[in-house]
Amino acid sequence: MVGSDAIVGIVDKYAVELAICQVGYLTHCKSNLENLQTQVNNLNDARERLRLEVVRAEQQGERIHTDIQNWRNNVVEITEKANELWKPDTQAKMSCLREIHGRIYIVPRPFRFCASTTRNFRLKIYMMNEEGDLNYQLPSNLFKTLKESFPAATSPLRSSPPTNLRHIVFGIVGSMNTWKAKRPYIEVWWRSNVTRGYLFLDRAPTPEFLPWPSSSPPFRVNEYFTRLKGYPQVRKLVQVRIVRTILETFREGDKDVRWYVMADDDTVLLVDNLVEVLEKYDHEKYHYIGMNSECVKSNFDFSFNMAFGGAGYALSYPLMAAVATKLDGCIERYPYIWVSDFMLQSCLADLGVALTQEKGFHQIDLHGDISGLLSSHPEFPFLSLHHLDTINPIFPSMNRSESINHLMKSAKVDHSRLLQQTICYHRPSNWSFSISWGYSAHIYETIIPRSILRRPLETFRPWVHNARAPLYMFNTRWPSNNPCEAPHVFFFESIYQNNTIEGRQTVTTTYSRASQRGLPPCSSSGNHSADFISKIQVQSLPAKRLEVSFFDSLYCLSFSARGIDCCDIVYEPDINTAQVIYRACMDGEIIA
Repeated sequence: MVGSDAIVGIVDKYAVELAICQVGYLTHCKSNLENLQTQVNNLNDARERLRLEVVRAEQQGERIHTDIQNWRNNVVEITEKANELWKPDTQAKMSCLREIHGRIYIVPRPFRFCASTTRNFRLKIYMMNEEGDLNYQLPSNLFKTLKESFPAATSPLRSSPPTNLRHIVFGIVGSMNTWKAKRPYIEVWWRSNVTRGYLFLDRAPTPEFLPWPSSSPPFRVNEYFTRLKGYPQVRKLVQVRIVRTILETFREGDKDVRWYVMADDDTVLLVDNLVEVLEKYDHEKYHYIGMNSECVKSNFDFSFNMAFGGAGYALSYPLMAAVATKLDGCIERYPYIWVSDFMLQSCLADLGVALTQEKGFHQIDLHGDISGLLSSHPEFPFLSLHHLDTINPIFPSMNRSESINHLMKSAKVDHSRLLQQTICYHRPSNWSFSISWGYSAHIYETIIPRSILRRPLETFRPWVHNARAPLYMFNTRWPSNNPCEAPHVFFFESIYQNNTIEGRQTVTTTYSRASQRGLPPCSSSGNHSADFISKIQVQSLPAKRLEVSFFDSLYCLSFSARGIDCCDIVYEPDINTAQVIYRACMDGEIIA
């Protein structure tokens, strides 16, 4: 019978905890309603995942517990009630800020999901009536208890609106000698009249590039810096030009800026993921956010505490303002430093600012085929990709520019899931599936635990060819000709959105076989060959699924969100297509 163990995790995740999770406080009615709409969408997504579980269970002849259907009906009722709140006549009657118990401003959120819940708790929609009375039942001493236990959460807060793309200014370092080749890497992510920033060149564009297109960032020509006291001692002038791009970007004087993001002209940025990652940091404090190199030697040669600029890094506005006034003096202090990133890190260290690492920035100090790395991406939002001209095209049947444009097709549909690894198993065939969403899919002809599959296959080579071990900042797996260890490799082919029978939008990505593996079946797992599988289709619901820990200013409490998906395999023998259906992981689910 389905209902007790197989699906209760889905239901439990979307029950509602009373007390703190039902009471918050707001300053704007609009943001309250927008949050409600987001939560209702999340609830409907959970209902859809539950529906897929029910369909799978029914196909296996299992009986569905009546509590499951009751929960689905409750979701429909909740959605209908929430929809009433969005009607203009209802909003006109609502007052989203009430004074209760003197100067404490506190209103109920319509509902809020909490991870720690008790089973069978009834979902409800709570709101104020026209007279301003709370029309839901709570303990009479709840407000007093909240005030005494959470004084910070029951005192008026001044919150700024969420960070968006217009709060970021990009400073891109380029060169006229290479701009023709690098231009496609910038234009694939730059959004005309949306993104803000500048491309800094070493000299003015030649006539062949004029008039300058809106599809590229507006250009600037870097300043001359021969007036610096330390100029005669500077080891590499081009590195001074690069680091001073920080100063020149700030001097453009853009308004309402929270973050400055610096990168190279061969860096592809995932700007939507970048916005969501930066949102979790306080932009009013000093922050230096980036990532070091994949190779141990690169970090050893410069610094393990340095953000590599090719991968991109972010400076908060206050830190940028502080650096801008001191950068020239810092250059004069360190004329012997011949790498711009190391120079910046030294300047920031003198200000007492350390690097905050975000593993989604990728310097790619590698050569060759990086598909092994991208197929086992770390569980962090994918933010950037650099050194595209030193590696093979990431899709073997395309050139470099075509490959990046192809990858961005899936990013435009569900950017937060791009490259995130999901692992599941088809037990009857003893197959392991590893999906790097929007990029690749692997089938292994034996059951391999997630702890092993999350290590990248070492299909690539280190930046320095004669480097000694250890080579990388992460563990890898050696490629193997053992049929039980070598994967069947599939690459992203297409993506489309469609509606289910209940009207919920789903996303289907298709992955096609790269080539035949050329190995016999894995005999130790029963000789269930996957050679005849030519395509893998992955069905998912668009969702924000970033692996983040964040601070909720509404309650002054910290939360952590699990960022991985789980999945099930739908497969019939002798059919050349396997289907993978994403779902929420159940509490305590082991992927092995």
